[in-house]
Amino acid sequence: MRIEDELKGRFRNEYHKGFINLSYTARRLSYDFFRELKKHGLTEQQYNVLRILRGFKDEAPLNVGFIKERMLDRDPDVSRLVDRLQDKGLVTSSSNSKDKRQRSVDITSKGLDLLASLLGWEKHVETLLGNLTLDEAMELNRLLDKIRE
Repeated sequence: MRIEDELKGRFRNEYHKGFINLSYTARRLSYDFFRELKKHGLTEQQYNVLRILRGFKDEAPLNVGFIKERMLDRDPDVSRLVDRLQDKGLVTSSSNSKDKRQRSVDITSKGLDLLASLLGWEKHVETLLGNLTLDEAMELNRLLDKIRE
């Protein structure tokens, strides 16, 4: 459905329409998944930290700066996020033996289990783009990368 029909609105120009269309679509695609995260007591940023820790498990423990560089949100307080995840038993955190100002963070088996339980939702989100061909998905990614340049 066209964005004009979906929102029953008008736009100043194609760039304005593109921005609204992109924002609306991203929210719509992620709404159910973020609701599922809340059922598990997680925020989007906490989930992002857990995914980073799982993705770099073979390089663990990771320092807070390493995690921050890979966050989707560019302005998170990673130390606070790690504290909250540690309170939930999803990560461990300790002083870095090489630099006492740094913290070393690792995901626990409980954190890995939680991510495993969310795998079905992750795959569901991927299917929301299923009406695109592989070439269209690649083109979408190229255009999104171009927007951020």
